Amino acid sequence: MTYPDLSMFGRDPWWLILIKAVAVFAFLLLTVLVAILLERKILGRMQMRYGPNRVGPFGLLQSLADGIKLALKEGLTPAGVDKPIYLMAPVISVIPAIMAFAVIPLGPVVSVFGHRTPLQLTDLPVAVLYILAVTSIGVYGIVLAGWASGSTYPLLGGLRSSAQVISYEIAMALSFAAVFLHAGTMSTSGIVAAQEHTWYVFLLLPSFAVYVTSMVGETNRAPFDLPEAEGELVGGFHTEYSSLKFAMFMLAEYVNMTTVSALATTLFLGGWHAPWPISLIDGANTGWWPLIWFVAKVWTFLFVFMWLRATLPRLRYDQFMALGWKLLIPVSLVWIMIVAVLHSIGHSGIIPNLIAAAVLLLALLAANSLRHKLSQHSTAPPPTPTGAGGFPVPPLPGSPVPSKEKADA
Repeated sequence: MTYPDLSMFGRDPWWLILIKAVAVFAFLLLTVLVAILLERKILGRMQMRYGPNRVGPFGLLQSLADGIKLALKEGLTPAGVDKPIYLMAPVISVIPAIMAFAVIPLGPVVSVFGHRTPLQLTDLPVAVLYILAVTSIGVYGIVLAGWASGSTYPLLGGLRSSAQVISYEIAMALSFAAVFLHAGTMSTSGIVAAQEHTWYVFLLLPSFAVYVTSMVGETNRAPFDLPEAEGELVGGFHTEYSSLKFAMFMLAEYVNMTTVSALATTLFLGGWHAPWPISLIDGANTGWWPLIWFVAKVWTFLFVFMWLRATLPRLRYDQFMALGWKLLIPVSLVWIMIVAVLHSIGHSGIIPNLIAAAVLLLALLAANSLRHKLSQHSTAPPPTPTGAGGFPVPPLPGSPVPSKEKADA
């Protein structure tokens, strides 16, 4: 198995590097604008109502109008905030989300104004670890925004959100280990090249399932949007933010959604390789065509984000944290050991049977863990006091608590 030579990176002239960097930035901004509009349209259709249909033809300019509205709003700074950190927190959230896209391969080597260059800003021998490290810095923006606001509710929302992101980053990182074992590299272009014939979503399905669950929790999206529920008065760590500072947090959320979707495409769906049967066509994986396949795969994951938001109810915080620590992380550890054993005996003829046994074992472990959790939460509700109209009413402060005999009478 041969991998792309990383020496092809870093040889572009400065103007070509600048063009690629601006193109990546513009791609992310346009994706955010379109994603916000499509999310409102899709949610409207799924909820049997119209989405935006007033600003521009068919409501296509609604995202642009919302951006202008936020920019023209007065930027309020509450009294008692730590102003330097309060102003830096949105920037800390946005910049790492954009920087992570620097090592995502968008396509193969193409010709740009006579120069042969890969459709990728740069690559590293440890590119996936670079993405994990950079996206982890965004947690500082969340917790610092809650702390610098000088208010109790943003502080609690920032702590819960940072605990949520850190917890699910562990499961996400563990799901990468099986990919590294199969591909033999941490380079993103090398991982894409290793999936030329078979995508890892078929070989490493448990890792893919763990990653998809983790990326939803990592981005604070429904049904895991616990610290910043839209239907409540308190919006979480960004409660005290307004105008462009609030817009930067929303930009960071959607850019993070695009980044984790692009990373899922790179690690499990073959990256920019064309799906079957399009891959059977000569030239489907050459030139600028792979850019279309890559964008289509990324938008597939973005649609799943929107679908989940319209479908699933919000989890309780303890259920959500138990899902990460008691199910995803143990399943990932067991799966890594199975993949390592299979990789070490890769020339044996018993691999298909072992893979089937491993998948069955993981399914049994997940089912048993879920059954155990459901049995723990299926306790009987407390008895309803008589004379309370059928609803449990707590006693008023200072009132005597009735004894069990009186309550039964």
